[in-house]
Amino acid sequence: MNAVPSLVETHSDIFFLPSTCLPLYSANRRVFFPYAFTEHLESIIYSVFYIKSILLNFLDNPNKDQPQLVRIPGVLLYTSIYPLRIPLPPIITVTQPQDLEMKATGWSTHPSKHLKPNQISFEDGEAYIARKDIINIFTDGSKIDHGVGAAFCALTNDIWAYQWSAKLNDNNTVFQAELTALHEEEIYASHLPNHNTSKIHVDNRASIMASSNSKSTNETARKIFEILLTHPIIKVSWVKAHAGNIGNERADQLAKDATQHGQPYSHTKFLKPHIKGLLRKSMLEEWQISWKNGDTSRKIYNTMPSVSLRPTNWIREDVIFFSQHGSFPAYLKRFHLSDSDYCSCGGIDTAIHYATECILTLSWHMRKPVPNFEQEWLKRVANNLVPRHKIRRILKFISENRDLFRPL
Repeated sequence: MNAVPSLVETHSDIFFLPSTCLPLYSANRRVFFPYAFTEHLESIIYSVFYIKSILLNFLDNPNKDQPQLVRIPGVLLYTSIYPLRIPLPPIITVTQPQDLEMKATGWSTHPSKHLKPNQISFEDGEAYIARKDIINIFTDGSKIDHGVGAAFCALTNDIWAYQWSAKLNDNNTVFQAELTALHEEEIYASHLPNHNTSKIHVDNRASIMASSNSKSTNETARKIFEILLTHPIIKVSWVKAHAGNIGNERADQLAKDATQHGQPYSHTKFLKPHIKGLLRKSMLEEWQISWKNGDTSRKIYNTMPSVSLRPTNWIREDVIFFSQHGSFPAYLKRFHLSDSDYCSCGGIDTAIHYATECILTLSWHMRKPVPNFEQEWLKRVANNLVPRHKIRRILKFISENRDLFRPL
């Protein structure tokens, strides 16, 4: 078995991983991926060994300054904070591993235990509101520009007996807000006298389905399931949203008000996409700075000044034209591969020359830009499929008729 790759010390507080491959074990077969850490158990075990054996006993001595890891891909940073529970650098986020919501596994209770058939209903429960012998409770979650809020209100004998609302973290999701409101309502209903039947009206089917599933991976949903299991007089029913239901409309308004004025609620943790978003944002910012301050590919930078994870869908001819790195005499002469930088028609042989004024490519000409606006012209062409099709035909024609474009 190969030795475990070690860290190379470059400074007392700075380490980097050599350009070796970290092995992953799968089905008794070793597979190699550069810098590969995944959420699979086998690689996590390897990663834990790697972290514990290398990083100056950091896990055994949390008071010691944490060493920095430099030049490590985002997938490793993401894995460090999620499966390995190692904090990310403060420059990226102050979120700690314990602030993240981990997926629950297995059954939340014994498989033989299940909810009563009448405890969960996906039919509109508006008919129950008129009954005086039932405590009707309405829940809702809301996420708007101001933030995230959760709320519920209880209606007894046409009187609003109780209401609750809270403001969640802006990075929480509306699904988390719905589950939070449902969980807090379940706690409230579980403390009511046993002879009172509680009917909870929820306008979010996903939260009902998660809460009634004993194998849900959401911790909050599991807590709701356990309360429902021990309190069969609590029943959950779906209600149509924004259909004039006074209870649902009141809960919706309370949740929206909570996004600005609600009491802070810190029990709901962040989801994995929150950390992924922070890493993506940090990566794009660093990439943008590097792209802006670079000293190469300036022609492409002038055409595409902003980095993006979305593919550009350029083909070979597009790259040649916009980078102007092709079989153009003006480009080849820079490297002493051509004696002249003129086209056979007499003009300076550049990419824009072929697209706008060369008589040999007249069939695909476009309007020539003013010299001071060449970069803006290139940007417009790059973002327009019709001119790009012309460019592709031009370069294909040049490639098939090289002798025709050589200077006389």
